[in-house]
Amino acid sequence: MKIVILAGGFGTRISEESHLKPKPMIEIGEKPILWHIMKECSYYGVNEFIICAGYKQHIIKEWFANYFIHTSDITFDFTKGNEMIVHNKHAEPWKVTVVDTGLNTQTGGRIKHVKDYVGDETFMVTYGDAVSDVNIPELIAYHKAHGKIGTMSMYNFGQSKGVVDIGADGNIKAFREKSDFDGDLINIGYMVFEPKLFDYIAGDDTVFEKEPLCELVKENQLAGYVHKGFWQCMDTLREKQQLEKLWASGNAPWKLWED
Repeated sequence: MKIVILAGGFGTRISEESHLKPKPMIEIGEKPILWHIMKECSYYGVNEFIICAGYKQHIIKEWFANYFIHTSDITFDFTKGNEMIVHNKHAEPWKVTVVDTGLNTQTGGRIKHVKDYVGDETFMVTYGDAVSDVNIPELIAYHKAHGKIGTMSMYNFGQSKGVVDIGADGNIKAFREKSDFDGDLINIGYMVFEPKLFDYIAGDDTVFEKEPLCELVKENQLAGYVHKGFWQCMDTLREKQQLEKLWASGNAPWKLWED
């Protein structure tokens, strides 16, 4: 299964660093948060990624182009015509496609841009600015069992985010702003879709979280998967510092893989 990662926005809410690099390339423990997301997916056997890049997209491409060198010991022998010898070779089992989906393209438009790379198969979509321990095989099994076009992962975050209402049958009923009476179920990404999703995205100006998802809700084609483990976004410097502290502790909840 391929996973599409939305990584093209400006990241203005953490502008302390995002004016220098794309938000998904901001580091936790000296590795981009994008790397952390991909490592968690890889733990569950999802190793093919399509990255929807835009803002400063060249930085993402350059990072992956140099990743093999970053993770190996290198000898540069200038006495032999600039020979380069790679030692202790290490590479992730990843296939990564980085697509320039445009500087000002909305989230839905970015997904539409990678249609040809997704192909005619079930795929996942998530955001490039949050880490979690979502059980991906369980999520996929849930999606296949209900037979709808899409499944959205949700989480009780307890903060002032957009709220998702879910019915007793597991289907999403509506999106709205948080009130004091809510259980605070929010969209956390880790969404699974059938290729028919592309028919719901008009073009570059389509906000994925509005028209496409709302239309799926109207047609009773979007189910909700409630995640009860760990999830944390990185919208602010404070949240970045929280994630850094968790990583430094050696007990980061999203670190399921072995070193």
